[in-house]
Amino acid sequence: MVLSAQEVADLSDRWFAARCAAEDVATAVAEGADAIELTELTATLVKLTRDAERLR
Repeated sequence: MVLSAQEVADLSDRWFAARCAAEDVATAVAEGADAIELTELTATLVKLTRDAERLR
């Protein structure tokens, strides 16, 4: 599969957003966040990782 420069940049941006969301989850866990906050953060993480899987 060949990706254009723009597609590579977009993919990189999606993976960066997913990594940031994962760090948010880790921070929330470390700070003792409640179940509601963790549910919201993990839903965001799942959405962003699904988006990151999309190559085009």
